[in-house]
Amino acid sequence: MKNINIKKFFMNRFTGNILIPTLSIILIYLIISLYFINHFFFNTVINGIDLSLKAHNETGHMVKNYIKGYKLQLIERGGKTQEITGQAIQMQYNKGNSIPEILRRKNPFTWIGSLFKEQKYYVNDLFVYDENDLDNEINNLNCLKKDIIEPRNVDFKYSNGSYELIEEVQGNKILKDKLYEAIKLSILNGNLKLDIDEKLCYENPKYTLNSDKTPETLRLLNKYVSANINYKFGSESEIVDGDKINKWLIVDENLDVLIDKTGVMGYIKELSKKYDTVGIKRSFKTSTGKVIEVEGGLYGWKIDLVAETKALLKNIDLGETVEKEPIYVQKALFRGADEIGGTYVEVNITRQYLWFYKNGKLITQGPVVTGNPNRGHSTVTGTYMLNYKQKGATLRGANYASEVTYWMPFFGNMGIHDASWRHSFGGEIYKRNGTHGCINAPLYLAKTIFDNIEEGIPIISYKE
Repeated sequence: MKNINIKKFFMNRFTGNILIPTLSIILIYLIISLYFINHFFFNTVINGIDLSLKAHNETGHMVKNYIKGYKLQLIERGGKTQEITGQAIQMQYNKGNSIPEILRRKNPFTWIGSLFKEQKYYVNDLFVYDENDLDNEINNLNCLKKDIIEPRNVDFKYSNGSYELIEEVQGNKILKDKLYEAIKLSILNGNLKLDIDEKLCYENPKYTLNSDKTPETLRLLNKYVSANINYKFGSESEIVDGDKINKWLIVDENLDVLIDKTGVMGYIKELSKKYDTVGIKRSFKTSTGKVIEVEGGLYGWKIDLVAETKALLKNIDLGETVEKEPIYVQKALFRGADEIGGTYVEVNITRQYLWFYKNGKLITQGPVVTGNPNRGHSTVTGTYMLNYKQKGATLRGANYASEVTYWMPFFGNMGIHDASWRHSFGGEIYKRNGTHGCINAPLYLAKTIFDNIEEGIPIISYKE
């Protein structure tokens, strides 16, 4: 019995030792909770105003005191600052704000959490201000009055065969709409500082040194200028390398590299102007020993502008190193001072005479009849070439159809052929009974030429 009483005594004492402190803690927690029915929690900040442990009915007083000294510091790019004061924009406490909604949701029994976690709130109707005054303050900001430096993307500079990067320009161009919204939000939130660069109020370059696309653009530019195209024109050369190619490369606002097709075409046109020989004035030693200038005609070298432009663009695109001739519409037999060589037909319209040379040797010669100048049918002058040759042909015109055995055209429907209907050649016949522009030759002369001439052989027609 005695042991039971002792045990009971100790149990009651132990229970009392636990229960009393526990009840005391609960009582204290409840008393503190009652306090927070009308007071803000620990670490309570609303729109930048510290209201920790303040009575709810002190809110207006606290906000008004905050407004009296309110200044929003604007931090520009580069670190310069300027302020907008609450007084300048007639900033005031809005009694009809949304703080009561925060209080309505607040459970006073959860105050313990505020010891460890900041209770930060923003309500957008705590302050009111005069919008016209704010507009005036913003319009008078120094950052809007500076000379504008436009932002510029990272750039690429060609030097000594390759491209190097040029750092972007940030500039100082303000996006006024964004600036206005950022200032307005900062004021409504009670913020004391606004870094207008962090809030993206500046117009920034789209691409910088650190952009993912920058190294790809640099790689592509260097690939293009690594191309080396060696054009061969007989013994002469024209080199297209980075020093030329870089002038045709354009980096657009999206850092895409474009090759200026017009610029490349312009270069091919320059080559054409320099090296095309169709119709040029040629010094020619005639069979009579005279040296004359023969100009015009269709014989010579002529670059295919469109095809060669396309080919060069491909060479550049692939970064190729090649030695080549350009693509030609037509070619002469030789390059150099003497493109005619030793095989050609010579027609002296003044003397009405023809010579045919092959490999420097005179094969045949004889009188001919050319176009009638008195009827507007003069034979063309200049340097041409045989288009093709045909055995047996019917030549047709407006009022004639003539059968010939040997047909050798060199300019449209104008060519050399036999004329069985003629009994004499040479002299002044062409002035009264000339052709429609063709060169009529005796059968033997036409046959010898036909048997020895090939397509592309020069035909020189001239007057003394």
